[in-house]
Amino acid sequence: MRAYYSSGGGGDYHDQDNRHWIVGKISTPMSRYPEYRATRKSWGIDVLGTLVVEVESDDGTTGLGVSTGGFPAAWIVENHLSRFLLGKRPDQTELIWNQMFLSTAYYGRKGLVMNAISAVDLALWDLLGKQRSEPVCEMIGGTVREEMPMYATGPRPDLAKKMGFVGGKLPLIHSPAEGEEGFKKNVSAFQEMRNRVGEEFMLMYDCWMSLDLPYAKKLSHRLAPEGLKWIEECFLPDYYSDYAELRRSVPPGVLVATGEHEYTRYGFAQLLETGGADVIQPDVTWCGGLTELLKIASLADSRRVLTIPHGSSVYSYHFVMTRENTPFAEFLMMAPDAASVVPMFHPLLLDEPVPQGGKVRLTRKPGFGVRLNKAIELERMKMDTSKRGTERRR
Repeated sequence: MRAYYSSGGGGDYHDQDNRHWIVGKISTPMSRYPEYRATRKSWGIDVLGTLVVEVESDDGTTGLGVSTGGFPAAWIVENHLSRFLLGKRPDQTELIWNQMFLSTAYYGRKGLVMNAISAVDLALWDLLGKQRSEPVCEMIGGTVREEMPMYATGPRPDLAKKMGFVGGKLPLIHSPAEGEEGFKKNVSAFQEMRNRVGEEFMLMYDCWMSLDLPYAKKLSHRLAPEGLKWIEECFLPDYYSDYAELRRSVPPGVLVATGEHEYTRYGFAQLLETGGADVIQPDVTWCGGLTELLKIASLADSRRVLTIPHGSSVYSYHFVMTRENTPFAEFLMMAPDAASVVPMFHPLLLDEPVPQGGKVRLTRKPGFGVRLNKAIELERMKMDTSKRGTERRR
């Protein structure tokens, strides 16, 4: 197994040029501090960088997984997680996942460690698909549709509508710290976009963990007459009781969505058991990989809660194509001005599928069907052999 890292390269979609909409002024938990309000880079959303994991079998077949995590996640992969792949078959995903999770429980369970585990798990599924000459979607049950309708996340849903997307999700710009004036600007921005796209086009608001309960209630009630489809990730993921209270209090027709920054079946079980979401949004490159996403989705299915994964491009496309409980999927508009469709992981991955006319299709290529762009400069993590002795796999 090989772990690579970079401060750029596309794996961490937040690591973009300062002119990119995704790193500009967007309401975040840090917006309460004026000095960290103007851009998300000001407080460090871009500091981790890219994690790339390659798993190689004895026959030379390689599998590829990608996440956010950069140097520290690559260190964990090489110096801790790699031992659990030695001598095992790629189809032992359950055993390998459990050993990675249990061995890191004393310092992991969420966050950076789960990013690392996710990348390893995705690389294993990619490798297994290549060895079996099957796309991942066929190995997890087979597709239930030929193409998936997509909604677009970005500041220009009006342009997304012209491209064929079924809906658009706006980033909330002004935080509660900006008071009534900021609230009015948020409402006006939504109203203006509603006027541009018409009544039938889905519009959502992404609040990125930045609201309090009174503000979220007020915003959902104010925008319900404007056709707000859902209000997303209003609070920090640990605020389960707030999510439950918000869901009980939103107007009829408005959904509560969250889960982008939740991890593993255990976190999602708590969210679902408290009744905190109509839509869960696990990110397969963060939540524990495909092995864990399948368990998370089963929990949601049993409660009739929709599973619409966050971003993650081709790694989630293979999942959503197999699910009846996913009516449409997310596409992050990675063009700096959100005016065109570009691959989410460009230029890191080659052959990455993108929506055409607002819908995405998969090829029959084995695994996830993507390749690492060898022209991208990535640093190889060096194993600390003083701690591992002769265990290193070559």
